[in-house]
Amino acid sequence: MDYPESHEKQSEFGFTLGTRLTGANGERFEGRTGVIKTPHGEIKTPAFIAVGTKASVKALTPDQVRELGAQAVLSNAYHLYLAPGADVLDEAGGLSAFMNWNGPTFTDSGGFQVMSLGSGFKKIIDMTGDGPGGDDAVAPGKERLANVDNDGVWFKSHLDGKMHRFTPEVSMQVQHQIGADIMFAFDELTTLHNSRGYQEEALERTRLWARRCVKEHFRLTDEREGKDYQALFGVIQGAQYEDLRRKACQDLGDMPFDGFGIGGALEKENLGTIVRWCAEELPEDKPRHLLGISEPDDVFTAIENGADTFDCVSPTRVARNSAFYSPHGRFNLTGARYKRDFTPLVEGCGCYTCQNFTRAYIHHLHKANELLSHTLISIHNEYFTVGLVDSAREAIENGTFFELKERVLSAYYAGGPDPQGLS
Repeated sequence: MDYPESHEKQSEFGFTLGTRLTGANGERFEGRTGVIKTPHGEIKTPAFIAVGTKASVKALTPDQVRELGAQAVLSNAYHLYLAPGADVLDEAGGLSAFMNWNGPTFTDSGGFQVMSLGSGFKKIIDMTGDGPGGDDAVAPGKERLANVDNDGVWFKSHLDGKMHRFTPEVSMQVQHQIGADIMFAFDELTTLHNSRGYQEEALERTRLWARRCVKEHFRLTDEREGKDYQALFGVIQGAQYEDLRRKACQDLGDMPFDGFGIGGALEKENLGTIVRWCAEELPEDKPRHLLGISEPDDVFTAIENGADTFDCVSPTRVARNSAFYSPHGRFNLTGARYKRDFTPLVEGCGCYTCQNFTRAYIHHLHKANELLSHTLISIHNEYFTVGLVDSAREAIENGTFFELKERVLSAYYAGGPDPQGLS
């Protein structure tokens, strides 16, 4: 082993297990409640982590994010490295101080953006398996902007075309400067289009990178004495192969990580199975973060199978296209029927938007290209998603999780038009 087995400052971060999820007949599931302790406060789990990619939750102020109930914010190391620069955040006192968010923060390693933008897929890599195939897949009409070798990744900035180099050490240096409470190790993201052979090669590369991340993380922790301890999560890859996922969990589970991220290529219908494989292998006294989900069925599936926290840009992204969440599904305010609909987005919703504005008003804002529409719908969508996860946490504690799941999903996916206000 070429790194210490632990660091004394790791005691500043912690995870306490709470209630385990059980079925009606006492059947045990991997879901659980808990509390993550960070230097900037606690996170009650399961929890939805709001995404503030560039140190900002789109269209919202930090006070609005607090008021809608979010416990933590996740930002992106790749984007903050490119602008304004990790050194700027370090000089400002870290991510929380820079954005005036006094709660816990996460940064992902930048690996997803390096690979996805590098392959020309922009924000989302196709995970259906139906797109362009092969180990060198590139989105149609795009050029490859990233190239991987065993030491790291060369990539071209999507902002100005300049070349940059990320290695495990660079990722750790960048994330230490950004200063989030929880960081992720640098990993290689694969897609469902990659061959089994390449998945194995990438998994081994990610394992070796994880060792280097731990070593550099502990070195920087010593070097930056006086700073709050930043927890480091290892990232589990392996696509949809059970043996590769379990191997990754065993390999990284033996390393002195503070928690784990579950990422990579998977199809929606296999989400729960893959999370369960990981939960069965990973140390149960460390938190598990599932990267990039927010749909209600995915939320319940992830929680049931052992995910403690997760994040997604969807609540604010769809808001910018006037889509809002309701207990009966997701609807779009562009329809003419909303022009004279003087009800809130959702009757009985406690968010600021629903307490103060009507569908007709927000419909007008969207049609008039007023940016306030983005803010108002984003507040509601984040409130809805955070509240959904909070209700699932409470349901685990009071033994009604599966009743809540059935009630929520049957209403949300019932189909048909928006029933509110219809005669």
